[in-house]
Amino acid sequence: MKGEKRRHFYSTSSHEFGIWWASKGMGLGPHKRVQRGIVSGAFNGLPPSEHPEVAPHVLTSLKNEFDFNLPKIFERRASRDGTIKYLFELEDGRKVESVAIPFHKKYTLCLSSQVGCAMACTFCFTGTQGLTRNLETHEIVGQYLSVWRDLNREGKHKMTPNIVFMGQGEPLHNFEGLKSSIEYLMETPGLSLGPKQITVSTVGHLPGLLRWDELPPVNLAISLHSPFEEERSKLIPMNKAYSIEKIFAVLRKLPWGKRKLINFEYLLLGDENDSRDHAKELAKIIGEFPSLVNLIPFNPYPGSPYLRPSEERVEQFKQWLVEEKVRTMVRVTKGDEILAACGQLANQFK
Repeated sequence: MKGEKRRHFYSTSSHEFGIWWASKGMGLGPHKRVQRGIVSGAFNGLPPSEHPEVAPHVLTSLKNEFDFNLPKIFERRASRDGTIKYLFELEDGRKVESVAIPFHKKYTLCLSSQVGCAMACTFCFTGTQGLTRNLETHEIVGQYLSVWRDLNREGKHKMTPNIVFMGQGEPLHNFEGLKSSIEYLMETPGLSLGPKQITVSTVGHLPGLLRWDELPPVNLAISLHSPFEEERSKLIPMNKAYSIEKIFAVLRKLPWGKRKLINFEYLLLGDENDSRDHAKELAKIIGEFPSLVNLIPFNPYPGSPYLRPSEERVEQFKQWLVEEKVRTMVRVTKGDEILAACGQLANQFK
């Protein structure tokens, strides 16, 4: 194997690993226990030096033929509310961020799918960076494993955290990386996340949304932010090509039911999109879908052109939606003091 590039273990599916295992003359069965132990960190993320069910030559081949490196934690910051922001350095020197958000003794991990972002949304700090490249499967899965192992030091967080693909990048713009990462996270022994544990947030990247049924049945969150086409195009330039109506036309063809909701995310910008007319029109256009509206008070970042609405205004907007019989909730802001809240990720720590 000298001089050959090693395969990334954290992008090798359980099926592919089984094929590799059988090629070494080993019977199937122990390979899942070994994979589970490596992925869960039971062997410190590396193959064991010896194992009662595994021939020594197989363990040696495992170490030599696979790459077990995870993205390096370059910096780690914790806020007063328990939110933790991680800055990762990748193999090519690029950096991305992930955020661990505490909810009732369990964490939700906000993962990045790209280095930077091409969507150029005017309310998002990441959008000021532009797009550098897509993240590969092992880099997306690697964020999850690195953060989980950090949280689980001393066995404090053994349960697998939930995931929101809401970090840097537009997830559906990196569809292949997103798809393979979700499949790995759901199918690999040691993780085996359920579909309800994973949410994909998108501004409505239509080419990716048209392929939604290729993904496992995970949760979908649509970043709407305005019910009016012209205003939404100012906030999300991509809307000029992929309008609200085009997005909704795709959503109408997907199988929804009473137990399966679309999360419509609505970023409240002070004196911009928080009027009663906005609330009434929002209720009108989403009424055909089983849905929940997540209201997100804007989180300012250095040089941001928008203001955060007052708590009174947020509560008033919520009440207007309730009057229109819209299921809604206000997302509690966490980690804003360390630029870890929604829309604040741009590889800057303070």
